[in-house]
Amino acid sequence: MIKIISKEQCCGCSACLHICPKQSISFKEDKEGFLYPKVNIDTCIGCGLCEKVCPVINQNDERLPLQVYAAKHPNDEIRMSSSSGGIFTLLAEQIIDEGGVVFGAKFNEKWEVVHDFAETKEGLIPFRGSKYVQSRIGDAYANAEKFLKSGRKVMFTGTPCQIAGLKTYLRREYENLLAVDFVCHGVPSPMVWRKYLDEQIVRQNNAVLTHISFRDKSTGWKSYSCVLSFSNMSERGNQNIVLTSPFYENPYMSAFLSNLSLRPSCYACPVRSGKSGADITIGDFWGIEKVDASIDDDRGLSLCLINNSNKQFNLEGIYLPYESALFANCCIKESVPIPINRDFFMRLMSNKSFSSALHQCTTSNLLYRIKRRLFRKIYSR
Repeated sequence: MIKIISKEQCCGCSACLHICPKQSISFKEDKEGFLYPKVNIDTCIGCGLCEKVCPVINQNDERLPLQVYAAKHPNDEIRMSSSSGGIFTLLAEQIIDEGGVVFGAKFNEKWEVVHDFAETKEGLIPFRGSKYVQSRIGDAYANAEKFLKSGRKVMFTGTPCQIAGLKTYLRREYENLLAVDFVCHGVPSPMVWRKYLDEQIVRQNNAVLTHISFRDKSTGWKSYSCVLSFSNMSERGNQNIVLTSPFYENPYMSAFLSNLSLRPSCYACPVRSGKSGADITIGDFWGIEKVDASIDDDRGLSLCLINNSNKQFNLEGIYLPYESALFANCCIKESVPIPINRDFFMRLMSNKSFSSALHQCTTSNLLYRIKRRLFRKIYSR
């Protein structure tokens, strides 16, 4: 029976929830907004499957990538609508062309982040772009297993811990599975996201939120902006409101990049350094201008770590040494440090507004002020 003694021991992948043959496990949201398993001891039969699929208990060995590429989608429109170089879409399109299914994270009608699948190229659009909130897996693991057993190709994209959870849930290797994770900074609290979003909606007189982009590249890839779009009916008719701000000035991104809103397990992530079992790891090739400025046009470039030579896909890019990937992507190997005021921020969030909690935790934080000034100086050039 799965027992969470400390919050750091659960990454929220939900593998235990979905493997239980008696549905004896439910997920409950704690005060910080993260989901944790709770076992009904009256129906639990003690089979131990929940422990066998836990990626925290059953950690893989670290591994180095076989190859490292800098790559981009050939279609500039797709690349501009993607967070980095559009490689997720490039890989996903190949799976769709072969009659396969692609799983990814998207916003639902409540602007919550959930996992879903697509069987058409048009269905890939909601999966593009970063979503800095921990997603709900829902039935994604079970649906992926059904497609795999039917013989269809499946590309499953998620955080490293979600890929590790999928692998342990499946309990066997599938040749028709392409598991793709990404270089993960950490997963923010859905509760913090809800509070931030509710606050923005109220400020716009309860206007209808119509679009979110955490990584709008109209101001550049490296100096990206956060965009919220609203529609508001008034006496003058329908009004469209667009709020945009550089990422280093956006309050939600400030909490995220200051590591205040992350899940406890993220500060000691059990699946970094290739331990997730993903076939490919993708992300932004930050620092490419220091490695090879000739391929940096500031419209986005993807980092691709190839971890499994047995998987077949077409990927054209520039081969680079692993050290060049680590240069500005330390999260490949290292967990972010836990801020000294992280728990204080979360306690404030339980009874204060998002803005008030963030203000109390950042205005007096010297390191935060230095980072913000540095970002402003660099990206205002």
